[in-house]
Amino acid sequence: MFTGIIQTLGRINRIEGAGKERRLYISPGRQFAHPVRGESVSINGICLSVEDFSQDWLKFYASAQTLEQTNLGDYQAGHSVNLERALAVGERMGGHFVNGHVDCVSTVGEVRSSGESTVYRLQFSRNWSKFIVPKGSVALDGISLTVIDCGPGFLEVNIIPETQKSTNIGFWKSGSRVNMEVDMIAKYVAQMLAPWDSSDNPGENEGSGISWEFLQKYGFGN
Repeated sequence: MFTGIIQTLGRINRIEGAGKERRLYISPGRQFAHPVRGESVSINGICLSVEDFSQDWLKFYASAQTLEQTNLGDYQAGHSVNLERALAVGERMGGHFVNGHVDCVSTVGEVRSSGESTVYRLQFSRNWSKFIVPKGSVALDGISLTVIDCGPGFLEVNIIPETQKSTNIGFWKSGSRVNMEVDMIAKYVAQMLAPWDSSDNPGENEGSGISWEFLQKYGFGN
């Protein structure tokens, strides 16, 4: 479990393997104290396990499934990545609950200035739009961000100077591919409401949607 608060930038030293699997050697910008083999680290929002380490690098294995579902296959030696170690019980939680399980890859569209901040519009499959709400949370390349605007197949985030400086967002440009994880609470709510939601299957379960009468029947609104 992560919070989306990036602890340091890392640099990919080298990548081994081709085709459907990779091994990455990453040097953290700040030394990770007492790394442990098998511990989880978020790399641009992708939860990977430490396979080995030295004083200078951490080694990670990425499976075919990870390469298929994320933008990791785009990475090359020299690439900068956001790093966050797993949340420790008792620490401050400045972001939101992030699994490190990427839902989709989004694409940076419009980039515009807003005072000292920068606004990015990202586009993605409309299937994920129902999990995105204004002022809600989203993890982009592992960074916990607040949605300032959204609609079918897009969202916008406002990036302040500190976030630009301490993450890899400074490298984003129009066309950049970005890992996206929607709010896990929204996914659980959608799953629970699915039996009464016919929007994904028009024509099915007609009349079974949530209504004021439905809510009153089960004790809401009394």
